[in-house]
Amino acid sequence: MTVTTRLWGGRFREPSAPALTRLSRSEPSYFDMAPYDLAGSRAHARELVRAGILDDGELAVVLDAIDVLDQDYRDGAVTPEPGDEDVHTFLERVLMERLGTLGGKLRAGRSRNDQCANDLRLYLRDQARRISDASCELIEALTTQAADHTHTAAPGFTHLQPAQPIVFGHQLLAHAHALDRDMDRLRDWDVRTARSPLGAAALAGSSIAGHPELSAAELGYDRPCANSLDAVGSRDHVAEFLFVASMLAVDVSRLAEEVCLWSSRQFRWVELDDRYATGSSIMPQKKNPDIAELARGKASRLTGNLMGLLGALKGLPFAYNRDLAEDKHAAFDSVETLLIVLPAMAGLIGSLRVNTEELRAQATAGFTLATEIADWLALRGVPFHEAHEITGAVVRTCEDSGVDLTDLTDAELAGIDPRLTPEVRHVLTVESALAARSATGGTAPAQVVAQIGELTEHVGTHRRWAADYRGPRV
Repeated sequence: MTVTTRLWGGRFREPSAPALTRLSRSEPSYFDMAPYDLAGSRAHARELVRAGILDDGELAVVLDAIDVLDQDYRDGAVTPEPGDEDVHTFLERVLMERLGTLGGKLRAGRSRNDQCANDLRLYLRDQARRISDASCELIEALTTQAADHTHTAAPGFTHLQPAQPIVFGHQLLAHAHALDRDMDRLRDWDVRTARSPLGAAALAGSSIAGHPELSAAELGYDRPCANSLDAVGSRDHVAEFLFVASMLAVDVSRLAEEVCLWSSRQFRWVELDDRYATGSSIMPQKKNPDIAELARGKASRLTGNLMGLLGALKGLPFAYNRDLAEDKHAAFDSVETLLIVLPAMAGLIGSLRVNTEELRAQATAGFTLATEIADWLALRGVPFHEAHEITGAVVRTCEDSGVDLTDLTDAELAGIDPRLTPEVRHVLTVESALAARSATGGTAPAQVVAQIGELTEHVGTHRRWAADYRGPRV
């Protein structure tokens, strides 16, 4: 009998053309799925005992060989060879070299189709926990900074124009809440992804792997996939993961953009720590927010990965097609990018030095207290459309005179409208404006403190979710 390391080829009379071999061989990074593939092999070996293909003694030998191979691969003692088409071929070759025909028995009742689907699910569920933990580090960096600035007045913006005073902690927490929702999405994604494709075999199910629910439980899944065609032919869970990763990257990018603004000489809100900034090769005075810029740029890669996979999926018939190999390229790149970006951003945010005096000075620049006048009038029965017009006239008077709202005299205020009595001055302070926004979600210091408590609780939930994972960790 001809011995071959290929998992197919018995009906072919000619060897593969070199061009086919080069195109068909997995990308080198795909072999890093080996530990996940071996985890699936352990579960499948026990399924073969239930099917009567392996006995208990053979199972012990196979499991021991899988454990040794797993460690050898992690240690770099065994590596793929050029003839190994993919990770499945590589691992079967090594097991057969070490166990002889016993190593070849593992292929019974399964296909590369359900194997590769299983490997990627295990990889994504494992890496999702790492991404969650790294995101929690960034959320904690934001909440820690916010806790130091629950009373630090700052200008709030709309359309990048000064709008109303807020506390700086409130702005930091806006980014933390967005990241917190991304972690909710990741956990929700996992609910739909916790379905094992093992037992689906090539497409129709397996006549040998008769208890996929047991393999599913062993690998930390909730249950098997309900349809074997869907199990091997769908990648919506990968697309959904890439969406969550993209949304997370976009939210990080928005934070990064603000850091670029805050650290500029024009804003002067924050100073970057030397450990998290770079300089210029020609201009010695420069301190550049490279981490923020790189994070902002890499978000485009993750959105591109999502669109690329959606494009690959849109015209595919069921069940498995080789086009689906694009799933790993997109998933690996998105995971690796996030696990580099998130710790760097957490360090950047945690080390920022905030210029509280500059923030306070800018908090009322641009007539940001004008809304307080309009609200004060409305609370005294003036229809808001009138209150808005009156306040606009106040601002025009200030602009014409080159003064601020608080510089107008009582007579000047009454001259604009007699309903602007001296009592209006009580609301023309930053402290009053902040305290007035005391409803849930507002910028009042007490509400910011409440947000920090809520986010801290959520981070604990996310971390427990990651720690409680029952699947294989690599």
